[in-house]
Amino acid sequence: MTPTEIISLLEQQFGERIKGKKTDAIDPHVVVDPQDLLDVCRFLRDDPRLKFDLLNCISSVDYLEPDPKKAPKAGFDPHLEVVYHLSSFTHRHRFTLKVILPRWKDNKAGELPEVPSVTSLWRTADWHEREVYDLGGVWFAGHPDLRRILTSEDWVGHPLRKDYEFPLEYHGIRGR
Repeated sequence: MTPTEIISLLEQQFGERIKGKKTDAIDPHVVVDPQDLLDVCRFLRDDPRLKFDLLNCISSVDYLEPDPKKAPKAGFDPHLEVVYHLSSFTHRHRFTLKVILPRWKDNKAGELPEVPSVTSLWRTADWHEREVYDLGGVWFAGHPDLRRILTSEDWVGHPLRKDYEFPLEYHGIRGR
């Protein structure tokens, strides 16, 4: 099944809940709101025409231009994207799903934006969600064990955020 056909099926099933689409990208994708993520993912996994039985990876992208002079020309408002790459062993096709989030929950700096965990659908999401939480600063509501995976438990901040400031020192070890 082609990405265009997959998108067409999703639009038939979910209508207005599909917030955006791009068929001509390297990774064709649709965009959904966080509250619709589990329903769309369940459909992608369970529909016999699709059978996306493998979650390859989850990643996050921070869209922020930290230079105030360049920000107006950046062409986007600051936000985070959580990107899900899916594959079907049965049908040998791939697809990408995106969720767009504000950089901070309720515009309160330091409050992590939330998206539902998909660990109940794909167990491979466990470590992927932990990595995105640890490095990108996204909270996965309902995750069975959401804790840091690459940095230590007492680490402050999320290193892949563009406004992250690397500490000068950590436990007496000079960082820069």
